[in-house]
Amino acid sequence: MKTRLYTYIIISCCLIMAACNKEYLERFPLDSPSDETFLTNEAELDMAVTGAYNGLWYHPSGISIPFAITFDYASDIGWERNTTDLQALGLGVVDSDNGFTGGFWTAFYRGIARCNNILDKAEPLKEVVPEDTYNRLIAETRFLRAYYYFYLNELYGGVPLITKTVSLAESQTPRNTKEEVTDFVISELDAIIPNLLAETKSINKGRANQGAALALKSRAALYNERWQEAADAAQAIMNSGTYQLHPKFDELFLYDGQNSNEIIFAVQYMKGLQVHPIPAQFYSRIAKGFSNKIPVQTLVDSYECTDGLAIDKSPLYDPKKPFANRDPRLNYTIVLPQTRYINYMFETHPDSLMTWNYNTTPPTRVSNTDVTNAYATFSGYLWRKYADLADKDDPSNSEINVTLFRYAEVLLNYAEAKVELNQIDQTVYDAINAVRQRPSVEMPPIAPGKSQQDLRYIIRKERKYEFAAEGLRFFDIRRWNIAHEVMPGKLLGRVRDAFLTSAPRIDENGTPHYENVSNSGQMRVIETRIFNKDRDYLWPIPRLETEVNTTLVQNPGY
Repeated sequence: MKTRLYTYIIISCCLIMAACNKEYLERFPLDSPSDETFLTNEAELDMAVTGAYNGLWYHPSGISIPFAITFDYASDIGWERNTTDLQALGLGVVDSDNGFTGGFWTAFYRGIARCNNILDKAEPLKEVVPEDTYNRLIAETRFLRAYYYFYLNELYGGVPLITKTVSLAESQTPRNTKEEVTDFVISELDAIIPNLLAETKSINKGRANQGAALALKSRAALYNERWQEAADAAQAIMNSGTYQLHPKFDELFLYDGQNSNEIIFAVQYMKGLQVHPIPAQFYSRIAKGFSNKIPVQTLVDSYECTDGLAIDKSPLYDPKKPFANRDPRLNYTIVLPQTRYINYMFETHPDSLMTWNYNTTPPTRVSNTDVTNAYATFSGYLWRKYADLADKDDPSNSEINVTLFRYAEVLLNYAEAKVELNQIDQTVYDAINAVRQRPSVEMPPIAPGKSQQDLRYIIRKERKYEFAAEGLRFFDIRRWNIAHEVMPGKLLGRVRDAFLTSAPRIDENGTPHYENVSNSGQMRVIETRIFNKDRDYLWPIPRLETEVNTTLVQNPGY
């Protein structure tokens, strides 16, 4: 199915591009489809719908990695080292000409246009395409359109809702409200769920299924405080019995976890057709990587000790051994100093000019470029997620699939929605504890009897530990209205030649504060960020779009 999916994407994209060219259409070629002849049978409909998936492979210009995981580098837990428009977004100096933010508008409206083109032309095919097949393909198209609109709505805050192919005369389309776009996304998903496949683990791998639609509905509803709808959609997935947590957390983002029953929907990659360079971006310098997308110290210090207490409260925390007795997800997510990574010992202490190379038998000592290279990790840490040893010989061409929805998110969506409804029962604790207590994590369960506010903070921290580097943190801190608290100020890396003398103060959201740490002034200041509360909760609409479509009202501050 992977090969077929990519072949269809290549063919269908060519056809759609051709169909958009008026001069091409006037030629009415006899040897290839035109706008007048394309979408006349089942095979062409299948190709066109598969082409609409192409937006899922969007890699922002200058960033290269899949779009869904780029957002965390403009959040409080990560940093983009390259001087790019993504770095400017994290720094808080974006304007309406920013290429990173503007690229999403272009890419997702292009995807929406493809979907609209299919839906406009598909009606006559009811006569020639089997009913079940027709309904499924149309449902997949509507899912993709809803998915693209979801992102546009969350990033820009209400966008033009275009549901058909428009002419130049109709192109002056004003923005709909955020609520109107959310209504559309959720109503579309409700309408199509019965026609999607129940599962896509075999020959249909990579296609949207009922679980994906319910997961998107749950996320869209949660982000817009439609708590009951979020809980109900998550509950439907939980009741289906189709998905379960993967026992080994660290495998989820490696080749060994690609077929896990935890993964609901993922972007498919295959060498020779479509690849990504995530390993090259994440690997250490000694492993021939660039180390240019990194986690920061405040994320490392957020993780609890194995007794379930924050490091400033736990007797298990030892400042001399700060990574011992910690939530296992810390080590599964982040490459810590003095741990093995891509067959080398990762060490960032400036005196460690040599390190161990485990690619030889027996291991040998080699020059440590993670200390000597000027562009080695600026924080002292790297990412483990999506950095598989199997890609070490070709790190710019990885075919690890990128997960868009997984079951752990569904469980925490359910718990959060129920807490916000103040419907706190055993199912809420069960959902949270299932995530905390998967066999490879085994953190202490959350005991019953917590207040609504207590559970809010517990879920916020749990999402931070569980989903770091997956692109969700960016949205979480905005919808919780805490971005203006956690984003501004110094972005910190480790003290290069020592550990912190004591634990920082950890607040209720799991954010560290270092005013009580005697050597905190020695921490590396990666950059000093700003965050304008009246502006930066939304992205700017690209300047060119507001000039072409004069009905568009720009977001405040841009």
